[in-house]
Amino acid sequence: MTPMTTGHSPRAEANRRHILDVALTELLRDPDASMDQIARAAGVVRRTVYGHFPSREALIGTLVDGAVEAVAAAHAAGREGAEDLAQAVAGSVLAVWEVADRYRILVALAQRSVTVQGIRERLAPVREACTELLRRGLDTGVFVSPLPAPALAYVHEQMMFAVMEAVNDGLVDAEEAGRSTAVTVLTAAGVPASLATALVAKLSD
Repeated sequence: MTPMTTGHSPRAEANRRHILDVALTELLRDPDASMDQIARAAGVVRRTVYGHFPSREALIGTLVDGAVEAVAAAHAAGREGAEDLAQAVAGSVLAVWEVADRYRILVALAQRSVTVQGIRERLAPVREACTELLRRGLDTGVFVSPLPAPALAYVHEQMMFAVMEAVNDGLVDAEEAGRSTAVTVLTAAGVPASLATALVAKLSD
């Protein structure tokens, strides 16, 4: 199907934003929602949706881009003003989870349509910031790991994805998942479990 030209007028952009908002809601409700379902929910014809997004994969890819932007902003906000490196890591994980929890189903969808490599590429700036925190912590002895900082940052990222999947599969309570993930990330970086638990509890109050 040849996509319809929509231009970049304020009205076209507003329509595009509306379609994205509705698409996220529909996909979170029904991960198998079709473009037709999304169009009906948005109150537009199918051609309008395809005019902005030539395929379902393109639509999901755009939603993933928005999710990554939100995650990056949350990661920066979570570590801002932290008193120490462990607090910075815990704060960033807690802040990211508040955003990521909304996109749990989307991540599962994206792994099928955007590919895991595509998600990893989009998260590169967040991973670099995390790597820098971990490198400083490893250099100063705040963190202890046989892994170098870049590998440890990768492990932390995969932990987040794994917990999202665990929540999706009903293995972890969504309300506890963020705190549990933060404690797990800290302990993986060599922080004693008791200290990690106390720090996350303090930050969660």
